[in-house]
Amino acid sequence: MSKLYFVRHGETVWNAENKICGATDSPLTERGRAQAAETAAKVVEQGIKADLILYSPLSRAKDTALTISEVTGIPAREEPRLFEQNFGKYESTPRDGAEFRESKKQFACRYEGGESMLHLAQRVYNLLDELAAHPDHTFILVAHNGIARVVNSYFYEMTNEEYAAFGIRNCEIKEYDFAN
Repeated sequence: MSKLYFVRHGETVWNAENKICGATDSPLTERGRAQAAETAAKVVEQGIKADLILYSPLSRAKDTALTISEVTGIPAREEPRLFEQNFGKYESTPRDGAEFRESKKQFACRYEGGESMLHLAQRVYNLLDELAAHPDHTFILVAHNGIARVVNSYFYEMTNEEYAAFGIRNCEIKEYDFAN
């Protein structure tokens, strides 16, 4: 049975400043680098055996993934479809802004120059379909909170409100089985 582990990148400068990173390449903080190292140790401690780590091209995910790869010996490869959603006019605005929270429920909206949830889901679902076609393989995806929402919606039924509210902590590990 194919299995997937999803890891959100470590804390970034903009995470610490409560800003939406989106497609903007905000680097890891010292805390974020420490979180990546701690997550790599957890992968070893939990006995997670993966065939491949796929990561977003943005430096915060790449640095997290390469730390995990270095510690575990699991090969890692950049995957452009894991690039975080472009939130258009909301990039660099407060993450907890009321207008942004409501806009995440509008799946066709492109946020005035960004990428819609529908476009994001298309590229991430296509990747997940490809991974599911590899029986008996285990993958670790290292990406972003927006990608985490899409991945979770691929495996579990979610209302629009649940989707918009879903999130995971920096360097949290979520496990999914393709058999579900």
